[in-house]
Amino acid sequence: MTTDAAHFHEVFMRRALELARRGWGVTHPNPMVGALVVEGGVVVAEGFHAKAGEPHAEIMALRALGRKPAPDATLYVTLEPCCTHGRTPPCTEAILAAGIRRVVVGATDPNPQHAGKGFALLRAAGVDVIAGVLADECTDLNLLFNHWIVAHRPFLAAKVATTIDGRIACRTGESKWITGEPARADVMRWRRLFPAIAVGAGTVASDDPQLTARLPDGEWCPRRFVFDAALSTATLNPLPRLFTDAHRERTVIVTSDRQHSVVVRRFEQLGVQVWRLPVSEGAVDLPAFHERCVRDDITGVLVEGGSRFLSGLLKARALDYLLSYRAPRLFADAASIPVATGLRVEVPTAGLRLAEVRHAVFGDDQLMRGRIVYPENLEFDDAAGGETPESGHHHCGCDHD
Repeated sequence: MTTDAAHFHEVFMRRALELARRGWGVTHPNPMVGALVVEGGVVVAEGFHAKAGEPHAEIMALRALGRKPAPDATLYVTLEPCCTHGRTPPCTEAILAAGIRRVVVGATDPNPQHAGKGFALLRAAGVDVIAGVLADECTDLNLLFNHWIVAHRPFLAAKVATTIDGRIACRTGESKWITGEPARADVMRWRRLFPAIAVGAGTVASDDPQLTARLPDGEWCPRRFVFDAALSTATLNPLPRLFTDAHRERTVIVTSDRQHSVVVRRFEQLGVQVWRLPVSEGAVDLPAFHERCVRDDITGVLVEGGSRFLSGLLKARALDYLLSYRAPRLFADAASIPVATGLRVEVPTAGLRLAEVRHAVFGDDQLMRGRIVYPENLEFDDAAGGETPESGHHHCGCDHD
């Protein structure tokens, strides 16, 4: 591929990515995909996948064209065209039926059972297939789907906001605001992507958060998980907004299967859902939580808990991803609250690290995000014991409200 050709492919693929993002947060459990038809170097039709069960991006673009493609037509698509029957027919069949002779693709299908098969089918039919254009960007777009389709469980990502020295709150617990408005607005965008948000009982008691995405086009409420094995939130007076607001039917108490049915019924009468799951070492069993999420097609959960909540999840190797916003502030106070504790790290290589890292700047704040890589053997600091996902320090420092 010549340098000029590669440049034009990237230009058109960036437009396909823009189209794909129109499905931000609304295509679950399907991926976001964008497609466009180019003839003579000009975009003549566009499409994107809008919702599970509705036509895929390629089909939408071909329908928008409304005629037979020109002999030189090229189809650009952010994800390898599907080649199997699901809720809709295979896109490879529609591409061949339309007479498209060149297809340029971003990411390969992450499903090991399908990866590359769409390419092979098209090539076998004489179609010129160019794969891997802006592959990293196209893959990054579908973090939740990629994990869901490969790991068969929800994608758990934690969001934190810290000072330069990694603190999420002052020694008093005060955390509003560590980051500025642009960073907090970006958090709202991520809230819109995830079908669910999770916090611990301590955060609910202290911050009385809304856990909704407030965006320029309105407010949206995901599923709101409150991890509360002891049902301590049932005794709060007044009850938190999560249990009484207009979105309370989107709130789910994740608690012990040993909890008294009277208290559970009280929540259910309010319209709040209750998931009663097994408990291990004082905390809700996370594999059981994963299984229940799979049953409900919940592909991803954004964790916005505090230090102890995150510590428990990290010790359990339950977190898959981290979004870390860093503000240009320095507390330099040993009594201020860190992101997480409980591990014993004697050499740098024994700590957690991020892979597939991406950076962004929002005003004066920075975002570093990436996949969490756990060391082969996690060592724990016994002096920091007693940590469970629902106990202890709970301030997260970015945007509880």
